[in-house]
Amino acid sequence: MANGTIAFDTLSTSGQISGTAVSVDADYLAYGSAKAWCVTTNQATVGNTFNVSSGTDNGAGDYSYALSSALANSNIAATANSFSNGDHSASVHSSTTSAYSVALFNQNGSRYDVINGSIVFGDLA
Repeated sequence: MANGTIAFDTLSTSGQISGTAVSVDADYLAYGSAKAWCVTTNQATVGNTFNVSSGTDNGAGDYSYALSSALANSNIAATANSFSNGDHSASVHSSTTSAYSVALFNQNGSRYDVINGSIVFGDLA
């Protein structure tokens, strides 16, 4: 079986979504969508993911997530959140082409272990 290339400018559905055809520009798929996301089930244990292969617990409130497919560079836009009641915060504090790290804090500003989620935007390699 020969492998080939499919080229297109717009991807369209056949009208099965709410009875209305939907189109998406192919550039949006390549440049405007998340390249990785992760929701943990127990701090560093990845549950629902896209392009995240594993998580590592680096200490209280500090987790790293390995990417299945590398990014072109470490210049990313990313966000994170904690799934906890109360005034907690989360942020992506470092990244490489193959991983990124999330920092989680409690209401007192101390590192805090909690289930979290994160999203990464950037260019795939």
